[in-house]
Formats: sequence, structure tokens, C-alpha cells
Amino acid sequence: MTITEMRNRYGSLCAEIYDLDKPPGSLFDIAYYQGRLRDLEGPILEGGVGTGRMLVPLLEAGLTVEGFDHSPEMLAVCQVNLDQRGLSTHLKQARFQDFHYDRDFAAIIVPTSSFVLIDDFDEALDVLKRFRQHLRPGGLLLIDLPPMSFFEVKAQPRRWTASNGDQLTLVSAMERNDPIGQRRVNQDRYERWRDGKLIETEIELFAYRVWGLKEFELTLQAAGFVDLEVCSNYRSGRAPKSGDGILNFSARAPG
Repeated sequence: MTITEMRNRYGSLCAEIYDLDKPPGSLFDIAYYQGRLRDLEGPILEGGVGTGRMLVPLLEAGLTVEGFDHSPEMLAVCQVNLDQRGLSTHLKQARFQDFHYDRDFAAIIVPTSSFVLIDDFDEALDVLKRFRQHLRPGGLLLIDLPPMSFFEVKAQPRRWTASNGDQLTLVSAMERNDPIGQRRVNQDRYERWRDGKLIETEIELFAYRVWGLKEFELTLQAAGFVDLEVCSNYRSGRAPKSGDGILNFSARAPG
């Protein structure tokens, strides 16, 4: 497997740990998204749907949502989560850079900071244009991004217990930092331990792009979006300030 194929791959062990760490309905953004989307008429698309952490509660709330993800392993876990709850929707394996649908959407959402995984500026701009092309006139785009300070925090080793008692661990370390390109690459090492023995290891390379607040607003405008708004910490109308944990961008396709 090449370095390019390893980057932002989200393999089987990574997907299992992601689902343990962030099961459907977890984190603090569910109410925010339900509030922003509940009055829309038409289908909603989630980019980077992952294991269904956001998709499942939105479907349970009665919204019409489908999604795509680059990782077949993440999509497999997502399908299990849907089946366990008697839910059904359309899932597609695709990248941000090449997803395509033959219809438009009332809204496109990219929660959990997944957009930073597009680590090249030109590609990110093209993806935003692709979002606009897939939105109906006046359609809503919602994207969450971490503040620049998020990438300065050193990740600590973490541990989980799987349903069969296996111990799962994650150690993350920065491999490359490019301040000029606003880009960094982390190497994450996932391990499975059973009865004190290491039985599985998975190495993942994650490439991120760091965005400034005003920079992303200008990029949304360059992609053709209008009616830009930004709040923070999933509180509509709250102006971002130093120390906030997440920036919440919204914009609309031209009417």
C-alpha cells in the first residue's frame, strides 16, 4: 500500500475504535443540526458520513438524510448501526473530491470537522464548488471547523474496551508540519490487545489542513456561496471568540 493510499484511509480497526469512541448520537452537536435542518423541505446529504454518528439521530428525528464516505470500513459499521435500529437510507462510497449525485439537495452538512481532511487548498475550493452545484437554489451548507489552536494540542494515548473484552489503543504523533501550506500529517497507531498479547496493528496517516476563520469565509464566497454566517460551539448567533472549541459555518447557494 502506497503512502497516498494510506492517507485518511480509516481502516477496520480505526472504524471500530471510532464507533466505540463516538457512537451514534454522541457529542454535543446533534441538537444544533436538528434545529438547523428540521424545517427544510427536501433531502439532506452528509459528506463524510463515517459510522453514522450524526446520520442515525437525524434519521431517527424523521429527516430525510443520506451520505457518502471514502472508507468502506466506516460505511460497513454505519450500515450495522442503521440495521440495528431498523433504519434505512442510501450510502455511497465516494471521496469529497469526486462524489456525484443526479439530483440536488436542500442541505449538505459536513460535521465533526471532516472538511479539514481535504488538505490541499485548491481541492478544498473545488469541493465547495461541487457542494454548491449539488444544492438547490437557496440550499443550505453547514460545515464545522476547529480553530487553528486545536492543532497545537498534543494528542495523548487513549484506550478502549471492545465488546469482546479486547483492549484497543491509539497513539498519535505528528509526522510532518507545514506552516506555510497550513498543513500537517499525523501518524496514528491503532492496536488490539488480547490476553496481554498484541494481535493486530493498524497504521493510519491523517493529513489535515488548518483554516483561519476569515480565510474560510472568503473561500466560501469564492466558491459562489452567499448569506455567510459563523457561530461557535453550536450556539447560533454566538460570535466566535478566543478559546472556543469549534467554528460553525453556514452559507447558502444563490437563489
